[in-house]
Amino acid sequence: MATTWRYYAVPSGTEAVPGCNVVARFADFGHGRNGGGRRGIKADRLMLMRKWQLRPMKRSFSVRNVSSEQQHKVKDPTTQHEDVESLGHFDTFPPDASSIASSIKHHAEFTPLFSPDKFELPKAFFATAQSVRDALIINWNATYKCYERLNAKQAYYLSMEFLQGRALLNAIGNLGLTGAYAEALNKLGHNLEKIAAQEPDAALGNGGLGRLASCFLDSLATLNYPAWGYGLRYKYGLFKQRITKDGQEEVAEDWLEMSNPWEIVRNDVTYPIKFYGKVLTDSDGKKHWIGGEDIKAVAYDVPIPGYETKTTISLRLWSTKAPTGDLDLSVFNSGKHTQAAESLYNAEKICFVLYPGDESLEGKTLRLKQQYTLCSASLQDIIARFERRSGTKINWEEFPEKVAVQMNDTHPTLCIPELMRILIDVKGLKWKEAWNITQRTMAYTNHTVLPEALEKWSLELMQKLLPRHVDIIEMIDEELIRTIVSEYGTADSKLLEKKLKQMRILENVELPAAFSDLLVKPKKSTVAVSTDVHGESEEEEEEIEPIGGKIKSVKEFIKGKKKIPEPVPEPPKLVRMANLCVVGGHAVNGVAAIHSEIVKDEVFNDFFQLWPEKFQNKTNGVTPRRWIRFCNPDLSKIITSWTGSEDWVLNTEKLSELRKFADNEDLQSQWRAAKRSNKLKVASLIKEKTGYIVSPDSMFDIQVKRIHEYKRQLLNILGIVYRYKMMKEMSASERKKKFVPRVCIFGGKAFATYVQAKRIVKFITDVGAVVNNDPDIGDLLKVIFVPDYNVSVAELLIPASELSQHISTAGMEASGTSNMKFAMNGCILIGTLDGANVEIRQEVGEDNFFLFGARANEIAGLRKERAKGKFVPDPRFEEVKKFVRSGVFGSSSYDEMLGSLEGNEGFGRADYFLVGKDFPSYIDCQAEVDEAYKDQKRWTRMSIMNTAGSYNFSSDRTIHEYARDIWNIKPVELP
Repeated sequence: MATTWRYYAVPSGTEAVPGCNVVARFADFGHGRNGGGRRGIKADRLMLMRKWQLRPMKRSFSVRNVSSEQQHKVKDPTTQHEDVESLGHFDTFPPDASSIASSIKHHAEFTPLFSPDKFELPKAFFATAQSVRDALIINWNATYKCYERLNAKQAYYLSMEFLQGRALLNAIGNLGLTGAYAEALNKLGHNLEKIAAQEPDAALGNGGLGRLASCFLDSLATLNYPAWGYGLRYKYGLFKQRITKDGQEEVAEDWLEMSNPWEIVRNDVTYPIKFYGKVLTDSDGKKHWIGGEDIKAVAYDVPIPGYETKTTISLRLWSTKAPTGDLDLSVFNSGKHTQAAESLYNAEKICFVLYPGDESLEGKTLRLKQQYTLCSASLQDIIARFERRSGTKINWEEFPEKVAVQMNDTHPTLCIPELMRILIDVKGLKWKEAWNITQRTMAYTNHTVLPEALEKWSLELMQKLLPRHVDIIEMIDEELIRTIVSEYGTADSKLLEKKLKQMRILENVELPAAFSDLLVKPKKSTVAVSTDVHGESEEEEEEIEPIGGKIKSVKEFIKGKKKIPEPVPEPPKLVRMANLCVVGGHAVNGVAAIHSEIVKDEVFNDFFQLWPEKFQNKTNGVTPRRWIRFCNPDLSKIITSWTGSEDWVLNTEKLSELRKFADNEDLQSQWRAAKRSNKLKVASLIKEKTGYIVSPDSMFDIQVKRIHEYKRQLLNILGIVYRYKMMKEMSASERKKKFVPRVCIFGGKAFATYVQAKRIVKFITDVGAVVNNDPDIGDLLKVIFVPDYNVSVAELLIPASELSQHISTAGMEASGTSNMKFAMNGCILIGTLDGANVEIRQEVGEDNFFLFGARANEIAGLRKERAKGKFVPDPRFEEVKKFVRSGVFGSSSYDEMLGSLEGNEGFGRADYFLVGKDFPSYIDCQAEVDEAYKDQKRWTRMSIMNTAGSYNFSSDRTIHEYARDIWNIKPVELP
């Protein structure tokens, strides 16, 4: 049995500090220079002690659980005895500044990523992060062990995005070591805030989908739920956004250039992934997927610590590579280096970029490969864990009792056919048994009502790339058809045809042979034959299909009476992933109350009628740790002081207690001071990022989110243009009296191939270039576009915000999470009744929310009215478009952008997102905002009421609901 020892160095000329400078852990010293056996081990130990001036010390390296005054050792849950084997050499180092400083110095010297001569900011960050990771690993390993021993049911959250943000401050905050690390770094000549700023944001996500996933992981760990996240390790992320005179420019993200100190590669956790090939059938009917392209998925684990708990769960990210044997050395040595390494590149590029452009077939193929890699590697890992925990007796019926898989949007849909493939082809289960297990295991979160976001994949592409999965999807589709026929019968053929068209997984695909006679097909039209004008006898002509509703014979076409039109192409055969999610899982949830109703009433109404028990609502939430406690320390201190404790960090219901103090002058004074302090930080950020100087005494009006037409950044900037036009038409005294000073801040990325969104970005920056340099306007109006918006930028902007815009076309935003973050930080929202805005307005009070715009139930009618040419635009809307076209914002043509707001029909026209319809309501509402801001006592009260009313938008609440209603998992608290 290997002997494990731990040694600590004593810094030269200093007093020995217990637990400082961990140098090495050695197993089996006998394998070294002094030979085996006890004598060899002892000789090795003595040699090392002399060489490195080591002293053996009591095993004592780990971080104390901040919720407990006494250290607890993990016990075997089955025996309640201390698990010495699993944690024997992991106890605690004292979480004081001196021992932490020594740990940081150790990593700077013995875990080097930089040259040894300097201890500058980048090196200091990595050493600090590695020191924190040491502490996390202790609780991380304990969590692993506990879950293995208990074999409790575990939830697995699969998402193509995890928008984590920086990890350092969050980790030490959750460990309760912020003060100790700040003091330790001061001892080493550094500042914690500057060290934290060295960390790049992990480029693993883009918008709200990924940030929600990260908030959920934080809450899962904090609430001690057994769960893991699964994603992909993107080398270059989405892209880094630069703003130039031409608008948005995309460059590759470099977040991994200096490596990632938080991740641990698990070289022993790899799984094979297959693409292409063919499916063979044995004589007994068993299927085999053979041939094709083989790659490997390798696990990289990132620790996710809970707040005031030992629980530290995993975010497991998959990277891809080709087997070593795929490098053809003979071809390489012949000089054909690119050809020899082609398979290596093809494997690695799967995890290069988040959402690669899919305009080309190659782009579509790469996206589908990404999705399948996530699903296959994760399920193989989950199944391996289930088998290991089951021991020698594996009962597959128990799989759903031990495993819950949550598909975050449609990207992980292939989990359904992949689990079926593994259970049937690899584990030998029958179809009925495998289908029952799959449905009980899978659950789906819908995040959109936009048709283009409900993924559909080419059946032809999927057949080529994943032939076995198409077999399985066709069988699931057939199973669904059988269910629909059983439910609705065949008497009403029109109803049945409608249901099949709406609900089938395969779109534009013939019914399976077993149902070929189910629907009566229309007969081909025949052409009556008549005698021609010369009295010739009748002759039979070839029958043809009616074209355009008018029947013509071949002879008539030949005589030139009508030109034969081009044949109408067949519609593409598609796989509807959202339908597959609904069919293949046991639960479907929307992410806000209004969204879940739209999901039931519109998006999946046919499925809701068939399976109403499947549909639920789970309104999104955000973690109060990152989004108040750590990013807004000034406000956090005020909340703690006025509520009497820090209990609100875990129990956000305590925030509601602020309501009774909302009119207190002392609280209001402190509140305004905290807000101004945060605004000063943002003013510095804006100067650094854009060069513009803004006044912290102006209202900070912010819209930061993914750039998309439905989110209506265009409505915002046109409102600003109207404001600017009005100002220019007034005298200096008039404009100062009418308008409060505003800094209008935008941020967000437009997808690289989304032309209209990129036009909007350029327009915003063009408006800013004019307005910000207009001496007549001065500080009365500034327009700022903050480049490369990410979590770290959000952590500065949100605490400084005073007005936040959530102005999507009603019924189109599933929920939103930034609206929750802004409200938590005392920001007042202007918005439509869309997504979570509806519930936020209810909680904070109607008087503390600026509402405008059409309601969701009116949108369809308004679009029909527009199509009929009945829409009459407000004169102010016409004025602002004319002003833009006058050239005041430069020589760029905005015809395409403004053209999307005009006309009554046509792709890219007819104002589908109702900017023109809501413009007058929006302008009037902004005037109300100005009046409210002039009364700072009223405004501050509204701000306090927003924080007090945000108590119900913690992701802790959301996770409790998922755990109870969908996953059926219980908390597992480490002793």
